[in-house]
Amino acid sequence: MKSFIRSLATISTTTSNSILQKALNSKIPLNTWTRDEVSAIFNVPLNDLMFYAQLKHRQFHNPSEIQLCTLLSIKTGGCTEDCKYCSQSSHNDTGLKATKLLDLDTVYAKAVIAKENKSTRFCMGSAWREMKGRKSALKKIANMVEKINNELGMETCVTLGMIDKQQIQLLKDSGLTAYNHNIDTSRKHYSNVISTRSFDDRLETIKNVSDSGINVCTGGILGMGETIDDHIDFLHTLSTMDKHPESLPINKLIAIKGTPIEQELKTKYKDRVLTLENILRVISTARLLMPNSIIRLAAGRYTMKESEQLLCFNAGVNAIFTGEKMLTTMCTGWDEDIAMLQKWGYVPMEAFKKSKANEVNEVIVNEDMSLEVQTLQ
Repeated sequence: MKSFIRSLATISTTTSNSILQKALNSKIPLNTWTRDEVSAIFNVPLNDLMFYAQLKHRQFHNPSEIQLCTLLSIKTGGCTEDCKYCSQSSHNDTGLKATKLLDLDTVYAKAVIAKENKSTRFCMGSAWREMKGRKSALKKIANMVEKINNELGMETCVTLGMIDKQQIQLLKDSGLTAYNHNIDTSRKHYSNVISTRSFDDRLETIKNVSDSGINVCTGGILGMGETIDDHIDFLHTLSTMDKHPESLPINKLIAIKGTPIEQELKTKYKDRVLTLENILRVISTARLLMPNSIIRLAAGRYTMKESEQLLCFNAGVNAIFTGEKMLTTMCTGWDEDIAMLQKWGYVPMEAFKKSKANEVNEVIVNEDMSLEVQTLQ
C-alpha cells in the first residue's frame, strides 16, 4: 500500500532538491560528494535539515539507541605538539603536570567501573605526538586492549598520535576495535591551530588505520575560530574518504586557560562565536552525508543544556562520552546521563551491535520533495 505525504520543507532551488533527494534515497553511503553538494545540504533551512537528517538516521540506525563511551587518559601531558587548544601540550602553560603511562591493572579497573555503569566502548588516550620509538609502551597498550576485550567484552578505542602500518598491526592483533585520530578542522583553518603536524600527516595516519581493517574514529572540534566555510570543508573531507569513519566524534571546544586559543577567541576570533545552530547543522549534514557512521557528542557536552543535547540526538547523534572525565576536562557522569536517556526514551547501545530499527515503512523522496511512504509486507 502506498501513500503520499507533502513534506513541510520549502527548499528554494531545484538544485538543492536534487541533492537532498540523492542523499535521502541512496541505500548505501556515498563518498563522491562535491564541495558544492555539501554546501547545499548544509545551508538547507535548519528545521528541514534536521527533519531530513532524522529520516536518514532511521534508515540506518535504531533511533532509540545511544552508545555510552568512556574515555581515560592513560598518559597525561608533556606532548610535543603545539595544538593551540590542548592543555596537554608542552608548549602551553596550563599548569598540567605530565605523568607516566598507567599500568595495566589501573586501566583495567577503570574499564570495569565503566562497564558497570553501562558504557560499552572504552577509549584510552595518551599525550604523544607519535608511536615512533615507543615499542614497549605500544606492547603495554596492546595488552590493555586484549584484557579489556577478552574479559569485559567491551569495544576498545585508542588515540596515540601518529602511527605507522607496523604499529597499527600490533593493535589489530590485540583485538582493537577502533583508532581515533581527528582531523580537527578544515584543511584551510588547520594551520591556524597546529604547526607541528600537517593536515596530510593526519590523513596518512587515518589511511594506515583504515588499511589495517581497524575502524577509523575521526572527527573534529567546533568553536576554534573557524568559519561556516570551514565547517563545510571539514564535512567534505570526512564524507569523501575512501571509507566513511565508523565513528565520528564532534567536540565542542572548552577554551582552557593557558592555551593560545583561549586568548585568540577573545581577540582574533571574537566575532566568530559557535552557536547551537552551527552545531546542529554540522551534525545533521554529517548524518545525511555519512549515514552509517556513529556520531559521537564528545568533549564539551557538559556545557550544553539537556534540551540542546536532545536536539543533537534528533539531528543524528547516537553516542555520548560519559563518566569521570574527558581526558583533562569535565564530563557528565553516568547516573545523570542514564537518567536523561531514560527520561527521553533512549536505551544504551550494546557493544559490537548497532541494530537497525524495525521499519515497517520505506520512505522515498520525490523530485518535488514530497514523501512516498510504502508499507513493507
